Amino acid sequence: MREQKSSIRKILRERKDAMVPEDRLAKSRAICRHLMTLIRDNETVMAYTSKEKEVNTQPIIMRLLERKIPLIVPIIVKEDISLRLSYLRDPAVLVPSTFGVPEPIGSEIPAQGGDIDTILLPMLGFDRTGGRIGYGAGYYDRFLEKHPNLRKIGLAFSCQEIESLPLDETDVRMDHIITEEGIVYP
Repeated sequence: MREQKSSIRKILRERKDAMVPEDRLAKSRAICRHLMTLIRDNETVMAYTSKEKEVNTQPIIMRLLERKIPLIVPIIVKEDISLRLSYLRDPAVLVPSTFGVPEPIGSEIPAQGGDIDTILLPMLGFDRTGGRIGYGAGYYDRFLEKHPNLRKIGLAFSCQEIESLPLDETDVRMDHIITEEGIVYP
């Protein structure tokens, strides 16, 4: 299964790399619009802070803050392959950190996994059964194992869809998957 996932990751990276920045941003904005129909005013949301070729979460972060929805962002801890959490009130405090991911280093407001109602997850790929394939390090899989009751929303571009992903027992299915085309799962 490891070789199969590695092969799929290579294909999906090539698809994402083929996108031009303008399309990526336009599609990210469409994903934001679709996502906002699912977000409730009385919940706390954990959103990843995007790297260059991922669904750009900046529009999402801005909309959540405008709606005064409590927002938590992850901070990558390489030493133990975990995520530390911080509330985010001002996106200006985000600076490129581990793997080039923007994080609130030096401006952290500690948060706990139990504070979260909904988590927005980056995906390298997905299928129409709620399956998600990440980048392979397992940061989010480990986090979700400790916090299984969160509503899980995966964000991806439609070009990242695979007919059927090989999933093992540590892979967590999404409750919703959103692309620029709308809510594609369920």
